[in-house]
Amino acid sequence: MKNETLIVIGAVYNLAFAVFHVFFWKLFQWKEDLASLNPLNRAVMQVLNLCLTFAFLIFAYVSFFHTSEMLASGLGRSLLALIAIFWFLRAIQQMVFFARDKIESIAFFVVFLVGGALYTVPLLR
Repeated sequence: MKNETLIVIGAVYNLAFAVFHVFFWKLFQWKEDLASLNPLNRAVMQVLNLCLTFAFLIFAYVSFFHTSEMLASGLGRSLLALIAIFWFLRAIQQMVFFARDKIESIAFFVVFLVGGALYTVPLLR
């Protein structure tokens, strides 16, 4: 598979995670569940989620619209490396903070490794 194709798949991957995070309030019943937190922690959870959603949108944008620059420039290659590291770190966090014996958790671990690979493979070629 071509490097450009992998990066565009990475864009779709990041866009999917942005959409997923937009639905956290509904999926995880945050209105009810976060009500038990103190106001500061409740705010932090929501702000972090919104900022993470924006980061995914940034990753998707640069991957869709600056694919060739990501492969050809130093800054682009740095972005490839940083996005890959982001997803590999997220995979490690899955094993540290979530149940390692649950199939869903293992599935997310693999999904996050795929995200890292989508950006690592073009970097190494």
